[in-house]
Amino acid sequence: MTGLSSRLSLAAVAGTALAILLVAAGSVAPAAAGAADAAHPTVVELFESQGCSSCPPANANLNAIADRPDILALNFAVTYWDQLGWKDTFAQPAFTARQWDYARAGGRGEVATPQVIVDGRDTVVGNDAQQLAAVIRRSGRGEAGPAISSTAGSVTVAAGSVLRPATVWLVRYDPRTQLVPIRAGENGGRTLPHRNVVRSLEALGSWTGRAQSYRITQPAQSNLREAVLVQEGRGGRILAAHRL
Repeated sequence: MTGLSSRLSLAAVAGTALAILLVAAGSVAPAAAGAADAAHPTVVELFESQGCSSCPPANANLNAIADRPDILALNFAVTYWDQLGWKDTFAQPAFTARQWDYARAGGRGEVATPQVIVDGRDTVVGNDAQQLAAVIRRSGRGEAGPAISSTAGSVTVAAGSVLRPATVWLVRYDPRTQLVPIRAGENGGRTLPHRNVVRSLEALGSWTGRAQSYRITQPAQSNLREAVLVQEGRGGRILAAHRL
């Protein structure tokens, strides 16, 4: 990611404007396959940083939907704000890489915060609650994707149709409200609540349309919840999602 810091310095000055450009460049709104439900949740991924002054409202929007059974809300903390005054306590390079995967898949040459990706396809500004709600309403996949089932130590993706190889992801996240005191940077002096903070993201393997099982290990932290995502490529649309 050579040159990323210089690009983000500009984003720090005009973060909201850049995020709006991302919406214009990256939103794709195919017709919804059907309403989401607990068995087929809409995946809402927030990319944010504790050092970003525009991110607290986006955190609040994600926190507000974190308990909805028809939504799998995931908070990914990115690393590229860490050199701008405050090192995010949850950020990991893998989460920054995921946001870049989405950017490349959508033909975008920049990343910015706060950004929300809904079902791997619609890009919205994370601090705009009305826009986020509108995208979620039209984004249900219904039962179109492959069925996912789980047993102790494994997960199985059933047979289904696929246009190109998909990635099967295991996501582990903390559902608790975590109050983080920020001591420097743009949010210095504030205490920010975080929910559904992603702590690990693991590619279990690929899925090509045939039924396949994948082994999973026990999480190191017992308080974490788990979910499986089946996604076209590494930054394409989410085909299926399942809470374990």
